[in-house]
Amino acid sequence: MSRELPITRVAAVDLGAGSGRVILAELADGHLALTEAHRFETPGLIDPETGEQCWDVATIEAEVRRGIAAAEALAPLDSVGCDTWGVDFVLLDGEGRRIGPAVAYRDKRTDGMMDAVFARIAPDEIWRRTGIHFQPYNTLYQLAAVAAQHPDRLARARHLLMMPDWLHYCLSGAITNEFTIATTSQMLNLETGDWDPALLALVGAAPGLMKTPVAAGTVIGEHVLPSGRRIKVVAPGGHDTASAVAAAPLGGPDEAFLSSGTWSLMGIESPAPFTGPDARRFNFGNEGGVCGRRRVLKNLMGLWLIQGVRKEMGGPAFADLVAAARAAPAWTSVIDPDDPRLLNPRSMVATLRQLCAEAGEPLPDGLGPLARCVFDSLALDYARVKDELEVLRGAPLTRIRIIGGGSQNTLLNQLCADACRLPVSAGPVETSALGNACLQMMALGAIGSLEEARAVVRGSFAVTDHRPGDLVPDAVHARFRAAVARSAARPRA
Repeated sequence: MSRELPITRVAAVDLGAGSGRVILAELADGHLALTEAHRFETPGLIDPETGEQCWDVATIEAEVRRGIAAAEALAPLDSVGCDTWGVDFVLLDGEGRRIGPAVAYRDKRTDGMMDAVFARIAPDEIWRRTGIHFQPYNTLYQLAAVAAQHPDRLARARHLLMMPDWLHYCLSGAITNEFTIATTSQMLNLETGDWDPALLALVGAAPGLMKTPVAAGTVIGEHVLPSGRRIKVVAPGGHDTASAVAAAPLGGPDEAFLSSGTWSLMGIESPAPFTGPDARRFNFGNEGGVCGRRRVLKNLMGLWLIQGVRKEMGGPAFADLVAAARAAPAWTSVIDPDDPRLLNPRSMVATLRQLCAEAGEPLPDGLGPLARCVFDSLALDYARVKDELEVLRGAPLTRIRIIGGGSQNTLLNQLCADACRLPVSAGPVETSALGNACLQMMALGAIGSLEEARAVVRGSFAVTDHRPGDLVPDAVHARFRAAVARSAARPRA
């Protein structure tokens, strides 16, 4: 008679810049099931003193606690762990009290900060030390902004917690920094795996402001539930993409992942970083992965663009938006979706039309043409990154695995297959929560390895396959490359 294995239940807190969710994950007889216990819009606010765009961290904490209680009401939990977007942080004083607001990465306080930092240390030296791609919102440049605009905050600070670290502190009182989220800062030394003292000094951060990072899958404390029962707090892949890639059903080293959501993050998993001149030239990052892996990837603007279009066009149902795009002519108007002006524009529609006008592209008018402009441009962007990854590897890719919420967009999935000339497998959807849960279960001993976790995911969730179809004309790729070159030639703010 076979022995029935115990059921493991964890709460995966998956906080995105648009929305947050608390997922109850249950592992029983090798099968993983997810139940959404609580969902909420990620709240923001404008700081009344500075006008800065910030996160409403008090409401975020309350919503996370509400979600954990809702998950516990469904079934008794063994642990909880949190993942979020990268780069943003909370400063604490010596008593553990928050200093100032938690400013959001889309705020304009970092305008000009990259050049201010580069005047003191060469970009190539930052790359050599960190191996992380350059983005104007990286924590390094955010801290430079704090040092320049609010030096008193930095002087009082004794701890810097990235967003998932801060949530873990709220839940357990433990002050830790987790490795995968720490790498998004562009302040972690590639060789030592610890904070780079030269970069800390450059922005006026005191030694010890950040703790030596713990690995994903580390038990860092306990959380007391409203009932008084204690559960473990586990640091998963604190960066949501790290957790998502942990759950991606990759079939081998020749497959790329594409985490598709508000951002698109596209790359490969590697046992070692890529630090050669091509990686620097293409602006790839070597972000921390789980279990000793690296995520060699690029950040692309992603579905943030279509979210802006949808909001300005009256909030149509997403299915109606995709149907309108499908009915519009293909490859009519293409832009560089990573143009910095699209990061936080006053009007997404007006900015998209402005970029088309600058390029001599037909101006998209109406929901269908605007959405088609976004989806076509994203697909061409994926093809560009696919080609760059093949140069880095010195070998072709065989498949692209699209994971996350964007994997439900069948039109964009097919456009990706067409533009990249590769088969695409789409799904699972909730991969950040899945990877978060799997890493908690590894810490609890319910799952033995990352390979076992991925096998459990493959056996529990279906994927949808797309084969390359209509050939994208060479002239379309040429128009896209010209748009990218124009964006690169514009001076930074």
